[in-house]
Amino acid sequence: MASIAEREASVFMRTGVRVPITLVRGEGTRVWDDAGNEYLDFIAGISTDNLGHAHPAMLQAIREQSEQLIHVSNIFYTVPQIELAELLVEQSGLQQVFFCNSGAEANEGAIKLARKWGRQQRDGSFEIITAQNAFHGRTLTTVTATGNPAYMDPFGPLPGGFVYVPYDDIDALRAAVTDQTCAIMLETVQGEGGVNVPDPAYLPAVRALCDELNLLLVLDEIQTGMGRTGKLFGFQHYDFRPDVMTLAKGLGGGVPVAAILANARAAVFEPGDHGTTFGGQPFATAVALAVTRTIVDEEIPAQVAEKGERVQRRLRALEDTQPAVAGVRGQGLLVALVLHEEIAADVVAAARERGLLCNNVRPNAVRLMPPLTVSDDELDRAVEILEASLEAVATSK
Repeated sequence: MASIAEREASVFMRTGVRVPITLVRGEGTRVWDDAGNEYLDFIAGISTDNLGHAHPAMLQAIREQSEQLIHVSNIFYTVPQIELAELLVEQSGLQQVFFCNSGAEANEGAIKLARKWGRQQRDGSFEIITAQNAFHGRTLTTVTATGNPAYMDPFGPLPGGFVYVPYDDIDALRAAVTDQTCAIMLETVQGEGGVNVPDPAYLPAVRALCDELNLLLVLDEIQTGMGRTGKLFGFQHYDFRPDVMTLAKGLGGGVPVAAILANARAAVFEPGDHGTTFGGQPFATAVALAVTRTIVDEEIPAQVAEKGERVQRRLRALEDTQPAVAGVRGQGLLVALVLHEEIAADVVAAARERGLLCNNVRPNAVRLMPPLTVSDDELDRAVEILEASLEAVATSK
C-alpha cells in the first residue's frame, strides 16, 4: 500500500516541503500523529490556532452555526457577520470592516483601498512603501508588496507601484516618499522575516510621518493580531491607530476568515468596488466571533504578555549554557531563538524527535508561536526540549 507521501506526490502540486509526520488529532497545545506520537504544537497553524486545538468555545460555535446556516451570500444580511464587525470596531477603534478569507486576500483588498484613496485624496498617487524582509502574501500583488526576489522572480512581469525600504528606519521611509506615494504598509512585528521587533519609537514615528505628509498607514496584523503579541492588536502597544489594518490567522482560530478594518478617512470603497463569495459567511464569522469574544472576555492578551516574558526569560538563559544561542527576539508569544550558525533546521528536526513542533523561520532562527492558551508547564517543557536539541546538534557536528 502506498504511503501518504507517495499518494501526495502523485496528486498534489509541490509548493513546499512537508515535515515527515501526519497529524490526525489535537487537543489544547498538543497534537498526535497517525503513529500515536504526541507533540507540543508550537507552530499552531503558523500563529493561527490561538485558542489551541478543540477549544470548547470554538466547538460550540461550529456545532450550533453548522446546524443553522453555513453559507448564503453577501446579497443578504447575516447576524454573525454584523456582530463580529461590531466587536472588532469596538475593540480596535476603527470604523468599518470588510470580511474575506485569507491574509493575502485581506492585504490585496487593503492595497486596492489605498490606491482608490490615493486617486481621490492625493491626485492619483498609487505607490505603496513596504519594508524589506516583509511578508504580505502570495497573490501577484501581495507577493510584489513583500518584495522578496525568491518569491517574485518566477512570476514576472509583476504589478508596479511598490517601493522597498529597510524596516525600522524612519529616515529611509521619509526619503522614499514622493508625490506618487499614497500609503506606507508595515507589519508591527515582522513574523516571517525572522520575528523582527522594531524600536519602540519607530511605529509612532511612521504614524506621525503619515499625518504630516497626508499618507495612509496600513498595518498588516495577519500574524500579530488577535492577542499574539500581548495586546489584542499589535498597534495597541503604542499610542496611535492605523488608518487600515488587516487580520486573518488567529481571527478564526483555524477556520479561514480575514478582515480589513479602516477608519472613516480611509474607508472609500463604494458598491461595486470590491466583493467576495465566501468572505463573511455566517459559519466563519460565527466561529470568529466566538474566538474573539473568548480572547477579549478571558483577557487572554494580558496572559500572553506574562507568558511571553516567561518563555523569553527561559530562552535567554540558554545563552549561558548553549554556545550556539546568540539571543532572543519576540513580543508576547511570537518568539525567535536566534543562533550563531545556520543550524535552525537541524535544531527543529531534533526538537521534533523529542516531541516539540517549531519552525526554522530563518536559517539561524527557530520560531515559537504556541496557542495563546499554552500553560507555563508546557512553555517550560518546550525550552527543555530546545536545550536538549541544541546539545544534540552540537554533539553531532
